[in-house]
Amino acid sequence: MSEVMHNTQREFWRPPAPQQSAADAACERCGTEFMVGARFCHVCGTARQGQAAITSARNWTRYLEFHNIQQGLGLSTASLIAFLIGALCILFTLATNWIYSERTVLEWQAVQAFRIQALLGAIAAFLAGILLRKRPEAKNQP
Repeated sequence: MSEVMHNTQREFWRPPAPQQSAADAACERCGTEFMVGARFCHVCGTARQGQAAITSARNWTRYLEFHNIQQGLGLSTASLIAFLIGALCILFTLATNWIYSERTVLEWQAVQAFRIQALLGAIAAFLAGILLRKRPEAKNQP
């Protein structure tokens, strides 16, 4: 058993929070030392120094979370995925100018065929999104 536990001092214990300076270890408002890993002072409730920037950065990123987009638009999961696929197809259609360069009429026709296929894919995805959206629940009428 002792052979298995020979590296425990280096691998077993890791500090729960990054090392802090002495100035960051005490609350600015009341002077109380922060508990390990605490984001707020346990005495007065003041946020730690670096926490204001972290919380403001998290505020705008929450709008990019899938479930927040889904709730904001009022779409089902399948409908939102179909909408995103349609948007990607339209972006591909617009990006074909930068991806392909046409030198002959045959190449121009091929690029137009790519655009038509992407637009048809977008139409199909948008129609699927419309058909898969949440239906408003009908109220039970006596």
